Amino acid sequence: MEIQRTGNQIIITLPASVDLEGVQRLINFLLYKEATKDSKARQEEVDKLAREVNKQWWEDNKERFLPKNI
Repeated sequence: MEIQRTGNQIIITLPASVDLEGVQRLINFLLYKEATKDSKARQEEVDKLAREVNKQWWEDNKERFLPKNI
């Protein structure tokens, strides 16, 4: 593994044997950190929004997962 800083970038070089799923999770986390770096939202507000979104998603999709009444 190699890490380099060049100007305004950080370059990470990984061997091909590294687990791609783990790398993808790391990239997703870094994208999240970049997207939320200037956020003033409190964790309590984020949690509330997540519950609301999940509740709406379930209402829109539950018929795909629950058995149909015969």
